Amino acid sequence: MNLLSSRSGPGTAPIVCAHVRSLTEKLFLTDHECCAPGPVTLGADSGESNGEGPSVEILYFDGCPNHEPALSLVERLGRELGIEPRIQLVNVPDQEAARRLRFLGSPTIRVAGVDVDPETEERGDYALSCRVFRTEAGIVGQPDERWVRAALIRARDTTSNGRKP
Repeated sequence: MNLLSSRSGPGTAPIVCAHVRSLTEKLFLTDHECCAPGPVTLGADSGESNGEGPSVEILYFDGCPNHEPALSLVERLGRELGIEPRIQLVNVPDQEAARRLRFLGSPTIRVAGVDVDPETEERGDYALSCRVFRTEAGIVGQPDERWVRAALIRARDTTSNGRKP
């Protein structure tokens, strides 16, 4: 498995970058600054990891100005909570992939396979678009920090109780 990270240092887990191609192709590492091109077979249920903590997927599309801050948010909260999340950046290239991945817009953060936004359960507006979040601070381009923190804690506690998130 190829694990690459542009953010190395103590307590920082490597980041896996995946570019979704089509239904018949495998995931490919992106040309993103954190990654070099090449095939990878990592999936959310593959059992492979790049950290010891909960699985975190950050879904985005090329050109999204908010996925890097989303990544920074997850990394910072992981450090604050003493959690080393298994982070996977997933590049969503087109509308077909958006529907298949249930992509509600960029950025989407999922912890243990669940969107951190508590209001997404009934949504089905999957699209290759920017995502905005209704928070107490107003409409913003990032999920509320409290949502991400709560999701990481929930996943950590589930894992520490012997259940895999």
